[in-house]
Amino acid sequence: MTDRISFQGEPGANSHIAARESYPTLEPMPCPSFEDAFAAVSEGQARYAMIPVENSVAGRVADVHTLIPESGLYIIAERFVPIKHQLLGLKSATLEALTHVRSHPQALGQCRKALRAMGVAAVKTADTAGAAREIAELGDPTIGALASSLAADIFGLKVLKADIADAPHNTTRFLVFSRDEQNAAPESGPCMTSFVFRVRNVPAALYKAMGGMATNGVNMTKLESYIEGGAFSAAMFFAEIEGHPSETKVRLALEELAFFSTSLKILGVYPADPFRRS
Repeated sequence: MTDRISFQGEPGANSHIAARESYPTLEPMPCPSFEDAFAAVSEGQARYAMIPVENSVAGRVADVHTLIPESGLYIIAERFVPIKHQLLGLKSATLEALTHVRSHPQALGQCRKALRAMGVAAVKTADTAGAAREIAELGDPTIGALASSLAADIFGLKVLKADIADAPHNTTRFLVFSRDEQNAAPESGPCMTSFVFRVRNVPAALYKAMGGMATNGVNMTKLESYIEGGAFSAAMFFAEIEGHPSETKVRLALEELAFFSTSLKILGVYPADPFRRS
């Protein structure tokens, strides 16, 4: 299998930085979309995929949670990465002359208040590094981009304002996906377990399915619903809990959830990032 790690975006994107820092021996593989990044792994073009799933300022990354169950891949790790957006412009640009700033919707959302205070118009693009490339090609000093320092170096831009963000805690959580299961050993330390399940189409099915988490003292950190195959009769859920399935309390909670569900699939058991304890 190719020693590459796929990510959505162009060279210089925050996902590129996360992939390079987490797996420095793997070759970063840029992909036009999240679906392409998943496909690169499932088709054997890359070993892993580095996918952002949520941000501490802007919330969940749209569409990703629907793609995760459909990808057929397994989660093997999580990474919390501090995000530092740079306001980039042409070498001839000035901060005062900017009228528009381009970037990915997540980046624009994370800097919404700062951009409003500057009086510039936010323009959505496919990704942060792509916005940097676009303004370099346009050659218009009134248009800037929110992107990384790496993107500035790649596309020959300068930083007009460093570390622009609405909150100092701006952090993105990434999940790492593989074609093969690589579940953490029970004795490896604090773990996270991710899974998908479909509840029975009966009254209070979700309440009953979740009851085992409460009675067994299992902490659920995420619960996302989505519709599968256009059917509105019963929802699918993507969930994450703290703990390893080998722990008695987790095993009992999952057994109770399975009893009130028509399907349950573990997507990954992986070490909890130390960031969770900070």
